[in-house]
Amino acid sequence: MIVVATENFEVYHELVTGLRERDVRFTTVERGADYPAGTDVILVAEGEPVDSPATATVVEATPGAPRPAIEEAVAAARGAAGRTVVGIDPGERPGVAVLAGETVVATFQVPPSEVADLVHEEVADATDPLVRVGDGAPRIGARIVDDLLVPVELVDETGTTPYLGTGTRGLGDVLAAVNIARLEGERIDERAVDPTQGELRRIQDRSRERSDQNRTIDTALAHRVASGELTIAEALAEHRGE
Repeated sequence: MIVVATENFEVYHELVTGLRERDVRFTTVERGADYPAGTDVILVAEGEPVDSPATATVVEATPGAPRPAIEEAVAAARGAAGRTVVGIDPGERPGVAVLAGETVVATFQVPPSEVADLVHEEVADATDPLVRVGDGAPRIGARIVDDLLVPVELVDETGTTPYLGTGTRGLGDVLAAVNIARLEGERIDERAVDPTQGELRRIQDRSRERSDQNRTIDTALAHRVASGELTIAEALAEHRGE
């Protein structure tokens, strides 16, 4: 159980609001009161002294920026201790997923120019973080990798975008980022801009997987997808002459 135990009114309000928005089960106690049985995590304001049970994790929240503390508390309460891994599905609007162990603690979809700053903010307090980037859209992926200051792995993103049912439009890139974060890749220091033949074949394979009529885009269109000029859906439409 997560327990909010701070005398800082601003932090208290921010934590309670954030936890309720996440639909997380929690309780609150006043300073000096006994903690309830099953207390796993205690949330307090930054620098605030706390007398906690030996089995509980204490997480400090910065006034005005409660989200990192809330995510850390949720991950700890769920037993998600483990390495922080960020998955990125590159494209016109890259999907970004932050995992603590096997638990997804945050997801985003932002312009390519904002990805690196977002990643650095998310891993600022993490020990030995890792970023895994899908091998699609090489030009966009290369720009993202060049801007990252943390270890990066390049991941074969074939099959990482799940089938999207009714009401899930727009979630594909984010869900792909979650799957990318969970796949081991090849450690890289920079991303090649020109796609390899293998990458082009994987793009063509993905076009066939996403086509209702089992169509495969040609190599020229695959190059345009790799460069970020077209999405696979747009390439399929052009292939059909729409």
